[in-house]
Order: sequence, then C-alpha cells, then structure tokens
Amino acid sequence: MSYERKDLLGLRELETAEILYFLDKAKEFKELNLQSVKKCDYLRGKTTINAFYENSTRTRTSFEIAAKRLGADAVNFSASTSSVKKGETLIDTINNMSAMKTDIIVLRHPSSGAAKLAAANTDASIVNAGDGLNEHPSQALLDLFTLREFNKSLDKNTSVAIIGDIARSRVARSNIWAMRKFGIDVRLFAPAMMMPKDAHVFDCKIAKTMEEAVEGVDVIIMLRIQLERADGDVAFPSSREYSKFFGLNRARADLAKKDAIILHPGPINRGVELNSDVADGEKSVILNQVENGVAVRMAILATLAQNRG
Repeated sequence: MSYERKDLLGLRELETAEILYFLDKAKEFKELNLQSVKKCDYLRGKTTINAFYENSTRTRTSFEIAAKRLGADAVNFSASTSSVKKGETLIDTINNMSAMKTDIIVLRHPSSGAAKLAAANTDASIVNAGDGLNEHPSQALLDLFTLREFNKSLDKNTSVAIIGDIARSRVARSNIWAMRKFGIDVRLFAPAMMMPKDAHVFDCKIAKTMEEAVEGVDVIIMLRIQLERADGDVAFPSSREYSKFFGLNRARADLAKKDAIILHPGPINRGVELNSDVADGEKSVILNQVENGVAVRMAILATLAQNRG
C-alpha cells in the first residue's frame, strides 16, 4: 500500500500500511543522508514553505534541510515578522502562499485543527508540523522509525511508557494513536492535572507511580512540561518537586529492560523531566531521533510531491 493523500494532517486517520510506507521510504533517505553528498532531485523545481506560527528548532530546521536535500526551493516563514501581525488571517496567508505556486506548506499553528482548515482551503499540500493540542505526525513517525532502528517491533511484544505532560502534548497523541494501531502496549503516567480527562479513549494502561510506568518496558518517552500551552491552569509547585515524583533518573531508568531506549521530542528541561546522566546515557537515543527526523521528513515531502505529479 502506498500513501496517496494530498496532505499529512495526523496519524489517527491513517492505516498502518500508510504509516509503514513512510517508515520504509525514510530508510532509503537515511542511507542517502549517510553519504558524503546528501543530495537528490526528488523535489527539483518544487517550492516548499515552512509556515511556523510557533517557535521551533528541530522541526523547522529538519524540514528545511529535508527540502533542500531533495532539491526543492525551501522558504521559511515566521508569523512574528509577517503580515499576521497586521491582522492577516490564516486562510489569507495560506492563499497568498498558494498564489505564489507553492507546492507544499509545512504548517505549525497554536490552534488545534488549523492544518485541516488550511488543507481544505488550498490546492497546496499541507503537512501538519503541530497544531495546538491535536497532533504532530512527523514527530511520531520519526519515533516509530527510531523504534524499528533499535530492533523494537511494532506490535504487542513492545511496551512503551509515555510520561509527562500528556494532556498538552500533541507528540503524545500522535504516538498513542499510531502505536495502538499496531497493538503496541502503551502505558501512560502523568500528574493528575497533566493527564487528559478523556484518557480512557486511548485504551492504554494508566500507571499510578513512576516505577510502575517504567518497570520492564522496552521504550520510555519523556515529555516536557508545556507551560506555554497551559493558559494558567496548571498547578505547578516547583521543578524540584516535579523531578522527585515524575522525573526520570538513573535508578528509575534501570527498572526498564536492559536494552530499553529512552526518547524525548525536545527541548529537554534537564533536571526536571530528565536528569542529564540519563539524557546523555547509554539508553538515550535522543540525538538519533533528531538525525532520523530529517530522513522521515524527506520521506513525507517526497511522497506528497510525487502525489502532486
């Protein structure tokens, strides 16, 4: 099965075969990225715009690198220095970009559903690079790619603990939707105010302690506290207290399987959700995630460009 959609808006709506298509294609591009000349002509003559209404380092940079390695003309758009500050709406901005014969728009926006709205109002292909509290599909794809790279099967034989601010994490949602499609055993753990009220819809085990969450798992995904999306509704006493009860230290990491891997979408708040000796330790594959992000995003851009003809 190939991927034949115009856009990539989320993983909840995809079939497992469509997800695997991206992972298989990303493997090809990772091999290209390991060569001395990291260039090909998949997107020659195509134009991509990274339209980011929120700050980003890894996602925007990796999409830019991905587009350029594929031979595209890549443009970065920042809402803070654009006509958005003059009152221009999202749809007007997208329409202006489309009028310049842009092929693919990579959109990050603080409002859930923004990517879907944009996709319905333009002929350009839209890639959701994170919309509000909804989804972040490319991050989850690179996480799944990393799991396979470290020999973690995408099935019921693999257990994953997702820990931290799950309620406000679009990364967590995309990972949960995708992993549950494959039958992966997913455990969730978070402070009560950081656990979604409707967490039961995920069909995941909800752990009561940090130790219960990580004991015997194959993969640990740590999330940062996302105060910028909290709207003042998070009762957050102190970083030290959070680290004591919800942070991953060496002793807790050792409760996982010996060959377990630790992931984090970044940026890391060292000493809060993740101690430095763990972030930089032998189980950490955080920098591997960053590396894999370029290959996965190359696969996304190449696929959507191919679908456009």
